[in-house]
Amino acid sequence: MEGNMRSLSIIVFSLFFSWLLAFPFQGQILLALAAKHGIDSYSLAFGSTAAHFAGLFISGFLVKTIGAAKRLMLFSIVFCIGGSLLFFLPPSMLWYVSLVLMSFLSGACVAAWGFYFKKFTPSNERIKTAADALIYSNILMIVINASAILLSPYLGLTLSMLMLATAFFLQLRLPGNSKKDMENRIQETKKDINPAKPLGFLCLFIAVITINSGLMYQVVNPAFAHHKWLVSWYWAVPYIIALFIVRNLPPKTNRNYMLYIGIAMIGLSFIGFMMFDRSAPSYLFIDTLMLGACGVYDLFWWSILGEMLDFHDNPAKILGIGLSANVLGVLTGGMLGSIITASGIKNLSPSVLALVIVFIILVLLPLLHRHLSNLLKNHAFLTALNEMTPIRQEETIDCFTTTGILTERESEIAALLLKGRTYKMIAVELYLSENTIKTHIKNIYSKFNVQSKSELIGLLMQKKPYINK
Repeated sequence: MEGNMRSLSIIVFSLFFSWLLAFPFQGQILLALAAKHGIDSYSLAFGSTAAHFAGLFISGFLVKTIGAAKRLMLFSIVFCIGGSLLFFLPPSMLWYVSLVLMSFLSGACVAAWGFYFKKFTPSNERIKTAADALIYSNILMIVINASAILLSPYLGLTLSMLMLATAFFLQLRLPGNSKKDMENRIQETKKDINPAKPLGFLCLFIAVITINSGLMYQVVNPAFAHHKWLVSWYWAVPYIIALFIVRNLPPKTNRNYMLYIGIAMIGLSFIGFMMFDRSAPSYLFIDTLMLGACGVYDLFWWSILGEMLDFHDNPAKILGIGLSANVLGVLTGGMLGSIITASGIKNLSPSVLALVIVFIILVLLPLLHRHLSNLLKNHAFLTALNEMTPIRQEETIDCFTTTGILTERESEIAALLLKGRTYKMIAVELYLSENTIKTHIKNIYSKFNVQSKSELIGLLMQKKPYINK
C-alpha cells in the first residue's frame, strides 16, 4: 500500500513540477509568450522567481500537517489552472498578478509535498524518490517545451495545464490527516537532533553554487535561443542522464566526491562559452557539461534534505527552506548577469564572474565536504540503528553500554538514550530529576569524547565486532 502511495506521490509531484519548470519558473512557455507579444521577459521571470522563493520559504510556517498540505496542494493546482488560462488572453496587468500568485502558491505546494516525501519513502531511499521525481518532471517538461518552441506557446500552455489537471485528480487519492498520523507525528521525529545548524550550512552552500544556474538562465540560454530545434528538446537531457547515473551508483559510493566533478564541469562549460562560437556543436558541449553538473549537485542536496526530514516534525519547513536557497541562488545569479550585461563593464563578463564563483567554491569545498560528509555519516548511522530489529538493537546497545567505561547508572542512562528516550522520559523512568539526567549524559559524552547523541550513535555503529555477530 505504502509503495503505491510512494509512486502516486512521485507522479503528482512530477506532473505539477513539469508545469512549473515549463511555465512560471523561467520556463520556455513564459519566454515564448513574452517574445510573441514583445514583452520584456526578464521582468516577468524575475517577479515569478522571487514569488516562488517566498512561497517555498513561508510554506513550512503555515502548513503544519499532512491534511493542510493536501488542501494547499489541491487549492494551488486549481488556482494555477485558472491563472494559466489568463495567458490565452492579450497581455495585461492580470498577467503579472496571476504569475506572481501562481509562483508563490507553486513554491508553497512543492514545500508541502515534503509531507508525502517523508511519509511514504524510508530515509535511506529518499535519494531514489527525489531522482525519480526530478527525472519524470524533466521528461514531461521536454515534451511541453518542444511543443511551445516548435509549434505554438499556446499548445505548450495547454499541455502544461493538462499536467496540472491530472495532478489534481491523482492528488485526491493521496491521504490527508489520520488520527494515527497525528498521534505518531511527534514520536516519529528524532527531536534530539537539531537540524537548524546543518540546514543553514547546507543552504549557504546551495545558494552559492546555484548562482551559476542564475547566470545560465540569464546569459547562456539566450545566446543559443536561435537553435530552436535543438534547444527545445536537448536542454534537460544531460540533467536527466546525470540524475539517473547518480541515482544508480552503488550504495558504498562516496557521492560527495561527485561534487568535485560537477563543479569542474561547470567551470569547463563557462570556459567553453567564452571560447566557442554560438553554433550547435558548441551548444551541445556547453549544455552537456552545465546541465550534467546541475543534475549532480541538485540530487546531492535533495538527498540530504530528504534525510533531514526525519529530524523535524514539519517536513514542509525543511524542504521549503532548503529549496528556497536554490531559488535564491538563481535570483542572485540572474541579477548579477543582468547588471553586468547592462553596464558593459570592460573585462568582466558573466562567464568571468561564473569562473570566479567556481574558483571560490573549489577553495571552500574541502571544508564543505568535511562538514557534509559528517552530516551524511551521522544520518546513515541513525538510519542503520533505527532499521535494526528490536532484538538486535537491544543487543547492540547493551554490548556498547556495558564495556566498563561507564558506571552502572551511566550505562543505564546511555542505553535508554540510545533507545530513543528523551531526557524527561529517562528522568521519569529512573525516578531522577531532569537536571541529574543532563549531568549524567554530559559525563557519558565526555567519556566517549563525543558532543551529541548522533556522534554517540556513530561511535556505536562503528563497533562492528558485536554488531555483526
